[in-house]
Amino acid sequence: MSQYGRDDDTPLTGLLKARRCGPNNFWHCPCQRTQWTLARCLTHLVLVVKIIFAVISMICTLAVQAKDFDYQISRSTIMDHMQAVEDSKNVINEGERLRQLIDVYFDYTMLEYPEFATYIGRPGGHDRWTDNSVAANERRDKDSIAALTLLGSFDRSLLEGVDRLNYDLLLEQIRSTVEGQRFANNYLQITQLGGPQQDISRMLSIMPANSVRDYENIVGRLQGAARVIDNTIVWLRMGLEAGVTPPKVTLRDVAQQVKNQIVDNAEDSSLLRAFSTMPDHIDAAEQTRLRSVAYKTYIDAVRPAFQRLHEFLTQTYVPGARESIAMTELPDGENWYAYNVKQQTTTELTPQQIHDIGQAEVKRIRSEMDRVIESTGFAGDFAAFTEFLRTDPQFYFSSEQALLAAYRDIAKRADPELVKLFGRLPRTPYGVVPVPEYAEKSQTTAYYQPGSLQAGRPGNFFANTYALDTRPKWEMEALTLHEAVPGHHMQIALQQELEDMAWFRRFGGYTAFIEGWGLYAESLGTDMGFYQDPYSRFGQLTYEMWRAVRLVVDTGMHSLGWSRQQAIDFFTANTGKTEHDIVVEVDRYIVWPGQALAYKIGELKIKELRARAEQRLGDNFDIRAFHDQLLGQGSLPLTVLEQHMDEWVASQL
Repeated sequence: MSQYGRDDDTPLTGLLKARRCGPNNFWHCPCQRTQWTLARCLTHLVLVVKIIFAVISMICTLAVQAKDFDYQISRSTIMDHMQAVEDSKNVINEGERLRQLIDVYFDYTMLEYPEFATYIGRPGGHDRWTDNSVAANERRDKDSIAALTLLGSFDRSLLEGVDRLNYDLLLEQIRSTVEGQRFANNYLQITQLGGPQQDISRMLSIMPANSVRDYENIVGRLQGAARVIDNTIVWLRMGLEAGVTPPKVTLRDVAQQVKNQIVDNAEDSSLLRAFSTMPDHIDAAEQTRLRSVAYKTYIDAVRPAFQRLHEFLTQTYVPGARESIAMTELPDGENWYAYNVKQQTTTELTPQQIHDIGQAEVKRIRSEMDRVIESTGFAGDFAAFTEFLRTDPQFYFSSEQALLAAYRDIAKRADPELVKLFGRLPRTPYGVVPVPEYAEKSQTTAYYQPGSLQAGRPGNFFANTYALDTRPKWEMEALTLHEAVPGHHMQIALQQELEDMAWFRRFGGYTAFIEGWGLYAESLGTDMGFYQDPYSRFGQLTYEMWRAVRLVVDTGMHSLGWSRQQAIDFFTANTGKTEHDIVVEVDRYIVWPGQALAYKIGELKIKELRARAEQRLGDNFDIRAFHDQLLGQGSLPLTVLEQHMDEWVASQL
């Protein structure tokens, strides 16, 4: 069949048939002649449009092929450089050899994970996605094993100072990556917290959009999005067959998240917001061209891919997902959870030990909360007080704008207080913005997205404005200090600005340090003039209790046989957080086993190190110097951090 209907129906045969049709001779009928002329023009116009779109599609296909070809050349070059590092043993000193390896590792990471290049503002690769195919994953697994072998060829005794520390950290990272290959993480491609239904839009939103080249990069990623989505479906299908899926209960909103990315008009898509208001300095004709290609790509490729994902989720994946919630219910689940715990806490603590620490912290914090309740003169018990905090209208805003304005006010009041606690402040600015609508229902209360001086992008504290009656005022000070300053923005921006530090330390990190610092930062609020009323103070304790509860319920669900409802009930009984927040949080712990343990474990270590420094240094203890030293080496495993800070304290005596 041809595009005209029958194989012999072409514009030419149609023309010949028209010459002899009708009771009156066609050539002598002005009406028929006019109709024929209009029909011919319309036919030709349709042909021209089809040809244009065919050419655009061909160009897009060639562009993808060219990108794949460039990738292969770059990969071959990097592998040659890796071999050169291996061959240089006993030719150059081990320190120089290590630095060369770190440089090659950087090039490799930028090539294999181009989103990371966008994140840090590194030029190149911004029109590609990480290849998430099964074959590419197997190739990268082999690369990691080869890298571990190469690192094993170094003589650590010949490394000194920073080189030795960099070697230890890099070796541990690669060793841990290889160790994790035994677990089926790749089957868990989608949850209520992430997946292509969120990650694609999130990445496009942080891409530069200032030049024609920037927009061509965005178009390039749009053109590759369907392949990312289809590869995701492949992994999900494999996970179903292997019995490795997120629990069904946590997937209840995911199909809707995908559906939110399926719109009738391309200009309404969250993926294409960069094209709604393009810079004036881009030529109008170029704007039209870029916008046209982007909209066509969405309609012809991206939207159908999301439709395929939505259909697969609703008809196959969610119905077939597992009913259990514990990681230990998965293949090799007990070892998998133990691996996650070690990864997230950077300690050798067992799940039972962490559970016990959590129970002790819950008891300690609860007694402090009871004292705050007593100070308010409230007549009821703990449950009545928390119900009062959850339901009284005085604790809630009536508009999203008012909520965001209040967060911004807190952040602005925090900024000038930093100089009292830190000798060095970051140059990167930050903002307070709402969580995107497509993700807000299942997203947590807030999160931080790092900025990049190189990319000209500020850090952002994302505040959830969904369901205003679940966003109490009394939690806002602690939350802002955690996500913005002196919490995540402060620590991460400072780390990224350590320009002499090895790149994998500047832009990497350890959850126990990063989140431990965020929780510790909440406790600095008293010194910064916050928590002046008992409700805000109770809010700060609620947030500390929240992290202590995590130690109990995460280990409880994944290692000790707790049910989801048991975790929700324990959470409700010990915090003032709303039911919606508690359910979202518990479901987060279910799909992200072990991650929630890092906060409290990290905070306890930082507080321990501060108390030790205060005790040993006495009147010579300087809080600004302590904080600068703690943050000055970037994110570190807790064991390495402890050694570093003990050495610093000894140097101050």
